[in-house]
Amino acid sequence: MKALQYLNKFFYKYRYRLILGILITVVAKIFVLQIPQLIRESLNIVEDYKNNKISDLALVKSQLIVNILYIIGAALISGFFTFLMRQTLIVMSRLIEFDLKNEIFHQYEQLSLNFYKKNRTGDLMNRISEDVGKVRMYFGPAIMYTMNMLVLFVVAITKMMSIDAKLTMYTLLPLPVLSIAIYLLSKIINQRSTVVQQYLSKLTTFSQEIFSGVNVVKAYGIEKQTSHDFDNLAATSKNKNISLFKAQALFFPLMILLIGMSNILVIYIGGMQYIDGEIENIGIIAEFIIYVNMLTWPVAVVGWVTSIVQQAEVSQGRINEFLEEIPAIQNTQKTESTIQGSITFKNVYFTYEDTNITALKNVSFKINQGDTLAILGKTGSGKSTLASLIARLYDVENGEILIDNIPVKNIHLKSLRESIGFVPQDAFLFSDTIKNNIKIGNEDASDLDIMNSAKAAYIHHNIDEFSKKYETLVGERGVTLSGGQKQRVSIARALISNPKILIFDDCLSAVDTETEEVILNNLKIASKGKTSIIISHRTSSVKNANYIIVLNEGKIIQTGTHDQLLLESGYYQDIYNQQLEEKLTSNE
Repeated sequence: MKALQYLNKFFYKYRYRLILGILITVVAKIFVLQIPQLIRESLNIVEDYKNNKISDLALVKSQLIVNILYIIGAALISGFFTFLMRQTLIVMSRLIEFDLKNEIFHQYEQLSLNFYKKNRTGDLMNRISEDVGKVRMYFGPAIMYTMNMLVLFVVAITKMMSIDAKLTMYTLLPLPVLSIAIYLLSKIINQRSTVVQQYLSKLTTFSQEIFSGVNVVKAYGIEKQTSHDFDNLAATSKNKNISLFKAQALFFPLMILLIGMSNILVIYIGGMQYIDGEIENIGIIAEFIIYVNMLTWPVAVVGWVTSIVQQAEVSQGRINEFLEEIPAIQNTQKTESTIQGSITFKNVYFTYEDTNITALKNVSFKINQGDTLAILGKTGSGKSTLASLIARLYDVENGEILIDNIPVKNIHLKSLRESIGFVPQDAFLFSDTIKNNIKIGNEDASDLDIMNSAKAAYIHHNIDEFSKKYETLVGERGVTLSGGQKQRVSIARALISNPKILIFDDCLSAVDTETEEVILNNLKIASKGKTSIIISHRTSSVKNANYIIVLNEGKIIQTGTHDQLLLESGYYQDIYNQQLEEKLTSNE
């Protein structure tokens, strides 16, 4: 139960609902437990009339009618309070489910990119959906039925003891056997529940990856293989579930058996006591049988509740793994600040935790506010890493990054990231309208602002051709748009936020050179007064920058302006000549 201790704060938060639920449960059971007593009294009246202790038949009938009305009234009142009990406790469980999902989602947002490299999306989704659902069952049905059982036991057994202590003791004899059985089976259920949840995560992850990569699956014709792999995984998951359900299936037959034994004991022991004169009326035996049968469901549900608690323990343990994960990027500042845009790298080193690849080695440079820095280099030279470090998606291993001469770690994260318009290499669009995808950069933007940003990104004319224009749904990950269109929508999203720093990470790779030229001219106007970083593999994209650095294997190998680098033998000159030759060849 250690993992479930994390949830105690929710019990405290909703303590008034919980207390109210307990009180309502007590009231409901007090009324329902009046029924056996009324039945006993009714049978006693009939027995007394049969034994000539009461001679007035009309009195017997009237008393029976009164008792019947009392029984109906007690049942109705008990049913009403039972309804209130469910409304109180089940609603409480839904509120806690809401809080827990929000807490997990907030934690997911705080965790660094390294975390997402080590964990699969399907597993993350499973923990916030299936695992939270298992935990909700612990807060709702498990607590409700446990309270129901405890209240019923306390009230019923108290009444039974006050009537006949000896008969009560015999009736309760099977309960220790029940406790031992629950203890043994709960250990087995806990182990098997852990395995079941793990396989559920594997199934979710596998499905999510196949659906996300359906284009690759179809292009390579591997539907049969992926279907076979899914069948194998699903079959293993099915067998693990069957193994779990076999253990759970032992509970109910065992409960019914033990309750049946209690009934037999009541009838035999009670009957012998009645014969011996220890019990005056036969109604007592009937009352005890009703009590035992009232306890049947609460006792039988112990197995189900135990299973719920065990599964919740496993699920909360899996949830705690992520909730207890300390975000690698910590916001050390409490107050937000205004950023102007100068950037300085001082002897920066960075190594990726998951691959142990050192992406940047002793990188140093400075960009003045309002200037444009261009970065060139081969694939894997560290260009995107450098951009990610400015936005503090990672923290440097050694060295220091300063913005406005302040260490980036000492700047409020919200201030930092709101001051940066970042267009990543892999343009990601949400499954929403084009308008809403652009508005992510500025939720308060007007339609005119959106249109102007789209024009600056040279995407407005394309959007205007769509039947629904800016209300066009782009599909999951922007699948309905071309690669170049997605990149330009991403650029519009960055521009609309009017940031102090603009970072374009090879975001024009999917457009032709003519379109690139138009966009660059527009960006030159839009980024006036802003610090800009352009990462590209084309010299045509960077020729107008104030300063250019060339990276190779994480090191700066060349620096200067476009004209300076053309006069210097090296990578920049070579790539410029190569791209110029390709352009001339394509024009012939």
